[in-house]
Amino acid sequence: MNTTNSRGTTSNKSKLPLEENEEEEIWRKFQAREEEIERKKTTVKEKVQQRLGFVEEATRSLSQTLEELEIMADPMRKEVGVLRKKIDMANRDIKSLSQNCQKKEKEYKEIQEAFDEKNKEKAHLVSILMELLTESERLRVTKLEEINKTVGSLQ
Repeated sequence: MNTTNSRGTTSNKSKLPLEENEEEEIWRKFQAREEEIERKKTTVKEKVQQRLGFVEEATRSLSQTLEELEIMADPMRKEVGVLRKKIDMANRDIKSLSQNCQKKEKEYKEIQEAFDEKNKEKAHLVSILMELLTESERLRVTKLEEINKTVGSLQ
């Protein structure tokens, strides 16, 4: 029985020995390609495994380094925390002392103003006293002169 294939040639259903050799050759080439693909696949897989191992080792190393850094940072954090608490306490004390200082300064200014006012009042009173004493002395001198004239005229 003859059939026509896509090339337009006729072929027998029974295979000729030459065609079988061609099929075997194609099959061997196909298998060789599959084997080559499999070898490349295996090679790539091995490289990926190697890199994965390297990455895992690097991850372990970085993790260990991170832990060491945290251990180093931990005492510093405690010291920083203690210092921050002391600074906060100092700030509270400073705020309280500042308020107290402002209050005392205000009281001092008020007392200073009262002191200055009393000093002015005293100075004014001393001035009045001096005027009175001067006037009194003048009057006494005048009186003494009059008495002296009167006593002098009696003689």
